[in-house]
Amino acid sequence: MRAIILAACLIVTMMTSSFAAPLRLLVLGDSLSAGYGLERDEGFQPRLAAALKARGIAVTIIDGAVSGDTSAGGLARLDWVLADGADAAIVELGANDGLRGLDPKEMERNLTAILDRLAAKHVNVLLSGMYPLSNFGPDYARDFRAVFDRLSKRPGLLYDPFFLQDVALDPSLILPDGLHPNAQGVARIVERLLPLVVRLLGEARPS
Repeated sequence: MRAIILAACLIVTMMTSSFAAPLRLLVLGDSLSAGYGLERDEGFQPRLAAALKARGIAVTIIDGAVSGDTSAGGLARLDWVLADGADAAIVELGANDGLRGLDPKEMERNLTAILDRLAAKHVNVLLSGMYPLSNFGPDYARDFRAVFDRLSKRPGLLYDPFFLQDVALDPSLILPDGLHPNAQGVARIVERLLPLVVRLLGEARPS
């Protein structure tokens, strides 16, 4: 009798696992994660979903990436993109703050508010950092970068220092505008970030 009960429990567990909903992964970002200038299936989000699927990890990606967005824009629409809930999030913002020379203190307030709201909703976060262009001088670059250095120390946060690492300075991986990754560049980014994203999802609790 006990063997029958154990077998029944095992079947129920297997059925529950088979029909479990995919984890919901929010990508809150700008043109770098929105796939600017690329074919639909070449952007960061579809490439990441395909890479995760190849590892047997099913995810539903919530597209919260808008070209041209700043940290303020990401904060302004965060509640809207979270309306249906999320289990984990990749936050990739700051590039446009740097391009426009916006105050790093304001960027820090915005990013902190985003991370606070996600933490309040028990959403695991991978924060990807950014470097500014050199247009606004070394003092601005130092203050800008210091924002990510401070945020990286938040408890429980997964941190990637630079979204465009190994891509930004390689012309073969960048579009002619000199700013955005091409299809090969996106593939490099996804390959580099994949272990962190797998870890992020592994630590997530289904909503």
